[in-house]
Amino acid sequence: MKGLPVVLRAGAYMTGFVLFFAWLALCVRTLDRFLPVSLPAGVEAVGIVLMLAGGVLGLVCAGTFVARGKGTPAPFDPPTEFVAVGPYCYVRNPMYVGGLFLLAGFGLYERSASILLMALALLGVVHLMVVFYEEPALRRMFGASYEEYCRTTRRWLPVPAARADKRPGN
Repeated sequence: MKGLPVVLRAGAYMTGFVLFFAWLALCVRTLDRFLPVSLPAGVEAVGIVLMLAGGVLGLVCAGTFVARGKGTPAPFDPPTEFVAVGPYCYVRNPMYVGGLFLLAGFGLYERSASILLMALALLGVVHLMVVFYEEPALRRMFGASYEEYCRTTRRWLPVPAARADKRPGN
């Protein structure tokens, strides 16, 4: 039963993050009336696919953090063990990728240029946070194993399958 509190915290944090960004996106959507851009009909279906893919990826990442990392996805309650399995084998930040897919998909579903611009701005903010805060903190915490991971795994875009098979440990 030691893992149950971590599972409950992770579930609460994930729910809170999704609700916060949904609320923020809906607030931002009101700015669409000031933009000279309208998204074409039919992008809603692409938005649904992106939301589903992002949601599933986020849940798999959270489950990986709980099961293997003994922690939650929240930066203030992070895993205590280095996690380089599951989606983390292919890209260093799959949870952010999933969240951005979810948000961009919501923007497409709502046909909202404002939400899409918010997702783009958030990508910039997240990138800066990862480069200047998370990665240095992980280097201090996990040392050489994290350095090797950074050398063999891209930050945002997955390694092509042919190259992934040649990485150490594969």
